Amino acid sequence: MPETDPALKPRVLVLYGGQSSEHSVSCVTAAGVLGAIDTEAFDVIAIGITSTGQWTRPVTDPRSHGFGGAELPRVLPTESTVQLHSGAAGSSERSAELLEVHADGSSTALGRIDVVFPLLHGPFGEDGTLQGLLELAGLPYVGAGVLSSAMAMDKHFMKIAFAAAGLQVGPWVTLTDREWSQDPDAALERVRQLELPVFVKPARAGSSMGITRVEDHGQLQDAIAEARKHDPKVIVEQGIDGREIECGVLGSHDSAPARASLLGEIAVHDGSQAHQFYDFNAKYTDADAADLSCPAELPEQVSEEIRRQAVIAFEALDAEGISRADFFYTTAGDVIINEVNTMPGFTPISMYPQMWKATGIGYTELITELLSLALQRPAGLR
Repeated sequence: MPETDPALKPRVLVLYGGQSSEHSVSCVTAAGVLGAIDTEAFDVIAIGITSTGQWTRPVTDPRSHGFGGAELPRVLPTESTVQLHSGAAGSSERSAELLEVHADGSSTALGRIDVVFPLLHGPFGEDGTLQGLLELAGLPYVGAGVLSSAMAMDKHFMKIAFAAAGLQVGPWVTLTDREWSQDPDAALERVRQLELPVFVKPARAGSSMGITRVEDHGQLQDAIAEARKHDPKVIVEQGIDGREIECGVLGSHDSAPARASLLGEIAVHDGSQAHQFYDFNAKYTDADAADLSCPAELPEQVSEEIRRQAVIAFEALDAEGISRADFFYTTAGDVIINEVNTMPGFTPISMYPQMWKATGIGYTELITELLSLALQRPAGLR
């Protein structure tokens, strides 16, 4: 546990916003964490990243962000920019400094940083890019490292890692930007080998952004165009008839095995015309679109198998700290892994905290656990 003496409290940088299409989701995640973090144990500073990449002190209280307003929450640009400065070369201190640079060239020191909670979803935040910056700065941070973040962000390479670890994955086709540009007919022919329906997705996006359920081959080109608005690399997955089951994974201290939570289940309401799958609106803006239940009602041996596979997937990606593994449990009794999210939605009502709450770890305690894991992690190669 971190020290509770105010003079010794670790200083946490909560980063949120970012340049991906999941900007608003990150803002709401930050609101939840900032409202629940234990300020008796941690000193906290929040810095937002605008959609153009500017680091800035928030204009409005980030704890007020939510999906209930007329517009999605955003980090607003300011005249001043915040910069991160790493410690002196060769220093044994694992900390860095924040500096606010004003429009007139003057600057204000914002103090040291001991650990970062990067609450960013999607590219340029969850994909290893930010993690690389923090590694260069010598700062510990919550969550997966550079390579594991990059693999988990790219659904193509993630599936390869799962298959290599012996996990069952569903049929899929990857369409690179080069292939689509040079020979779209050949690319479409490969996709047509999959059984309908298929799901066309940006390969490196989350929160169901840019995803289309395709039930007729004539819809493929429009669906691929929609996915390419978010990512030039596209993945097409064959639909799987099964229950959607999720499992939270939490890293452990002292190289002990990671822990798996009780399971959660998502069920989009039958007959819904607005939501044919668990899309962005069903996740965040339409409270009546789906039922989220935890713990999921499954045979005990199936639950234990899914929890076991969630830890295998965590280790296959060499993840750290936090992840949420998403599975299908089919009518034939098969367990098929869909994906792992290395920075899942983290509001108080998000599935990841809810699964750990059902397992016995409350929201504030979970935040403390993740920060403690980050502070105990060695810097550099590990």
